[in-house]
Amino acid sequence: MRMASLKPIEWTDQSTIRLLDQRALPQREIWIECRDFPAVLAAIRDMLIRGAPALGIAAAMGLALGAQGLPESSHEAFAAEFRSLCEAMGNTRPTARNLFWAIERMMRLVEEGHQLTIPRLKERLIREALTIAEQDLHTNLALSEFGKALIPKGARILTHCNAGALATGGHGTALGVIRSAFAEGNPILVYVDETRPCLQGARLTAWELMKDQIPMVLIADNMAGYFMAKGEIDLVLVGADRIAANGDTANKIGTYTLSVLCKAHQIPFYVAAPLSTFDTSKKSGAEIPIEYRSEEEVKCFQGVSVAPAGGRAANPAFDITPGENVTSFITEKGILRPPYQETIRWVLGSSSSGGKGPGP
Repeated sequence: MRMASLKPIEWTDQSTIRLLDQRALPQREIWIECRDFPAVLAAIRDMLIRGAPALGIAAAMGLALGAQGLPESSHEAFAAEFRSLCEAMGNTRPTARNLFWAIERMMRLVEEGHQLTIPRLKERLIREALTIAEQDLHTNLALSEFGKALIPKGARILTHCNAGALATGGHGTALGVIRSAFAEGNPILVYVDETRPCLQGARLTAWELMKDQIPMVLIADNMAGYFMAKGEIDLVLVGADRIAANGDTANKIGTYTLSVLCKAHQIPFYVAAPLSTFDTSKKSGAEIPIEYRSEEEVKCFQGVSVAPAGGRAANPAFDITPGENVTSFITEKGILRPPYQETIRWVLGSSSSGGKGPGP
């Protein structure tokens, strides 16, 4: 049995991008139509769409949409204008590697497309964006097939933030592994961290799990250690926003804390991510840029103040989990185990040359 796959981002026949507004979930399901490039930029900045793989898709579609209005006087002028669109897109969410991966892929198509007419090149950009979206879904299904082998029967799994269909082109990464395990009859139970300050776990992951009727329990972030100490967590499974060459992993703030708790309680800590999330230009997590968001996300929730007026708040959106805290990475090419400096380099090289990655 395969779960129905929700797609949070779609390209319509009218050259409009439809996005499920994730800020409104779970109370309301609202679809927003972006008809121009600035609207896509705003949707990404304002977290209407979020999750590293989904941001890559949104970036590609946004660039394809923006390209439709660019001048056709010459390839040089078109490329220069398109490069400006890419720079603007890159300034939206600095941590998510998939966003930059998609930008680089779209820019490379323009740079190598001199033999095409500009109208033809514009069509190719649309096709490339749609290909990126379709490939992401297939990637998630593939990594989930590898990952489900790591889930013991009846496992109690803790997950953090949202790495499901809403954060991808469909099915999900960490949540995709859970979906695939459950679809094969594994009677799992999922503990869902609420994920402060924006509550992506409570609002999004719990919503997805309930839609698929997967048993789940919502807990506050600061309850994880309690349940681990009681022996009620068998493994932790999370997604990633960027993974350095040595396995250091940027993910939603609070992930590092869970990895430390896992080491203390000898619990496996798995990261599920497509190869497009790996960034070997960053030797370690120290080189990964960390996005800081508005203080108001901490001080308020949905417009209601939860803190004294005038006080300050810090709001790093991500933290870095050292590679040494990661038991294994789950990718579309197989399971990666330490030493990560070697296995990451090997699988990325194997992937670029068309070879098969390591199996589970």
